[in-house]
Amino acid sequence: MIDNLLGLTRITKQLLTLFIDIFIILSVAIVLFWMDFGFYFLFSYEFLLILGIAPIISTLTFIKFGLYRSVLRYLGIKTIWLIIRAVTIYSIIWGLFSLVFLVDKSYLSFFIINWMLSLVLIIGVRIFARSVFNGNFKSRLLNSSINTTKKRILVYGAGKAGVQLVSALEYSDKYSILAFIDDSVQLQGRQIKGLEVYSLNNIKDIIIKYRVQEVLIAMPSVSRTRRIKIINILEKYSVLVRLLPSISALADGNLVINDLHEVSTDDLLGRNKVKPNLDLLSKNITDKVILVTGAGGSIGTELCKQIISLKPKALVLFEISEIALYTIEKTLTKINVNTLNIYPILGNVNNKLRFSSVLKQFDVNTIYHAAAYKHVPIVEFNNLEGVNNNIFGTLICAQTAIEESVETFVLISTDKAVRPTNTMGATKRTAELILQALSKNQSKTKFSMVRFGNVLGSSGSVIPLFKKQIKDGGPITVTDKNIYRYFMTINEAVELVIQAGAIGEGGEVFVLDMGDPVSISDLATKMINLSGLRVKDDSNAEGDIEIKYIGIRPGEKLYEELLIGNNVNKTINPKIMQAKESMLTWDELEPILNDLKEALELNDLLNLRKLLIKLVPEFKPQSDISDLLFKKL
Repeated sequence: MIDNLLGLTRITKQLLTLFIDIFIILSVAIVLFWMDFGFYFLFSYEFLLILGIAPIISTLTFIKFGLYRSVLRYLGIKTIWLIIRAVTIYSIIWGLFSLVFLVDKSYLSFFIINWMLSLVLIIGVRIFARSVFNGNFKSRLLNSSINTTKKRILVYGAGKAGVQLVSALEYSDKYSILAFIDDSVQLQGRQIKGLEVYSLNNIKDIIIKYRVQEVLIAMPSVSRTRRIKIINILEKYSVLVRLLPSISALADGNLVINDLHEVSTDDLLGRNKVKPNLDLLSKNITDKVILVTGAGGSIGTELCKQIISLKPKALVLFEISEIALYTIEKTLTKINVNTLNIYPILGNVNNKLRFSSVLKQFDVNTIYHAAAYKHVPIVEFNNLEGVNNNIFGTLICAQTAIEESVETFVLISTDKAVRPTNTMGATKRTAELILQALSKNQSKTKFSMVRFGNVLGSSGSVIPLFKKQIKDGGPITVTDKNIYRYFMTINEAVELVIQAGAIGEGGEVFVLDMGDPVSISDLATKMINLSGLRVKDDSNAEGDIEIKYIGIRPGEKLYEELLIGNNVNKTINPKIMQAKESMLTWDELEPILNDLKEALELNDLLNLRKLLIKLVPEFKPQSDISDLLFKKL
């Protein structure tokens, strides 16, 4: 029946409310006249005239006050105050009209009682209707057999944010709110908006008993550490977890379900950020001309976004891919509120003449060298291009920067450069050696290298891949059950790269504090559970998403490292360390690079591999070069 009422048109609902109001007005008048003036007065001419005019006065008054424009589902204090004023005006007008016919009778107390009863009944009916339409009866909320089409929800946090969230969801036909969870002992055991407030200790019983599907965390001011602990607890129960992002969402008091988002990568990793040093961020950027190689890549894009906010004189986007260059230019144009000059340049880092002319034309002060082939399996089967781009592209950019007196050159390196097992890692370590050697040989350009692990949100990140695989119904593919990786958000990584480049005095290898390595298998399991699904495996054949282990790819390691040795110094930023590692002088390095160049030109993969091992003695290739030769043919 309730569903039928909800399905009525708005005009039909308004007419129904009008008829109910008229019924109340007439019923109250008849009962009171009968009690005060006797049964026979109900058939008198005076009574019929007074009774007949009552619905006319009430209808015109109520319409004038807009009572039938209000939506019952959204009945609030303002609407109740409107009803009080409307019923009061009606009672006064009707009372004055009736005075003509009741001049010889005592009527004052009668009309006061009439006003009170009419007011209570008209407001009461609306409150009752709102409760019915919103499904707020506790029996409906807690009886899992009723309305199984609605999502069954717990709200974590019974404070202001939680109450506002419940108020917003009351009007939805998609959600059934079961109860509050709150850490406050003072609130536990109480009822707020008709919902019981439970302790987190009861979470397991509540989720099982009421078959909870979602938990909405409405605690915008809670500490990050506490929020992560809550998420880790909820992760065990295969419920979709969503968060209210910040306390600013409460500013206008109009909190809605769209203000909540799913658990972020920050929350999954549990990393605590360090407030950036604004002086370091601006040192090499503000009022300077900046060039970013590989500007359209994942790191390059984030670099450009953050650089714009630091108010450089101009930004040069150097990119080999036309579509990537087009995309990053359009992205930056939308956020370029300071009308900064942005120059999109198509170019290859291996083209010395082109790169030199760009540096000269724009008088570049700072270079962030993010251009690189970085996908391990791809580079493993394309050794020649990996060496050409990552090693000789870096060499050309660095030497040209010196020739054009560029002030600062920052290389984006990788943890895969440490004791590499793949060509990509070996080429990046060689790039580091080149900058270290060049730094010792000149004083025009200050070279720095920043080494870090996987960044979430990059083109090769597992998080977007896992999300897509979960959305597609699985399976999630993981290379090995025992594989671990360091992770950092792309925003934090780039923020630290900029600061590290400003700390450097020349030739330093900086290593970002990536925290503890993360089990990829555990990460996949956590993402499945926090999506409200269950892992499908031998112990749970009825699960939703399977995790499939597909084996280590060519060149991959189970564990990545950030340091070659143990010699590391702290810097002014606790998230940035300076590695003290062995290096080659330019005189030692140059002849090997010349031989490597010759092997590259001759397409000599065997010699190329030998020379990489000579450059990077820690390089222990996993892939046999004969296999690579066969597959390349």
